[in-house]
Amino acid sequence: MAGRTGPADLPTGAGGVADAVAAALRDVDRRRFLPRGVARWAAADQPLEIGHRQTCSQPSTVAAMLRLLEVHAGAQVLDVGSGSGWTTALLARLVGPDGTVLGLERFPDLAARGAANVRRTGMTWAHVAHATPGVLGAPRPGGWDRVLVSAAATRLPDELVDQVARGGRMVIPVRHVMVLVTRDDGGRVRTSDHGTYSFVPLVED
Repeated sequence: MAGRTGPADLPTGAGGVADAVAAALRDVDRRRFLPRGVARWAAADQPLEIGHRQTCSQPSTVAAMLRLLEVHAGAQVLDVGSGSGWTTALLARLVGPDGTVLGLERFPDLAARGAANVRRTGMTWAHVAHATPGVLGAPRPGGWDRVLVSAAATRLPDELVDQVARGGRMVIPVRHVMVLVTRDDGGRVRTSDHGTYSFVPLVED
């Protein structure tokens, strides 16, 4: 992900969600997830390079995505494009030990670094894995309560929509527009747009 280029349209009346996200951002130190060469800029509200032309996302963009996602304690969460592992750790902080977070990363060395970074947090209910080549996401019976995608798709991927559980939510940039996908308890899918951002491309094959 690169950063925000337009205003985010966030849900109103979500003070509890915003407070939880703010607390997670305070508690999970971004510096611990950055390469040594860029760690000095950890507090800057900007994306930072982590290798392979990938970035550790801009904090204000991450906050906007997490507020839209409305992660609850005990949720089962998929983090697509986990990079340095920072977003996986933030999600782990939000779901707590009764939840599960799986971070997926396409580049093997980034996946290994991200996995080590998450292990160091001590939040054993979260881990990062190398994404399976040719598979988008991680299909599971019943789907995921929440799906976070930190790279821009050229289209809304049906493969990921199908992995959103009933009552679940996914936040994904599509052509740099932040899209919220919701599936109601009856299985009906709805989408809404929430601002314009700049992201690295999603590997979709």
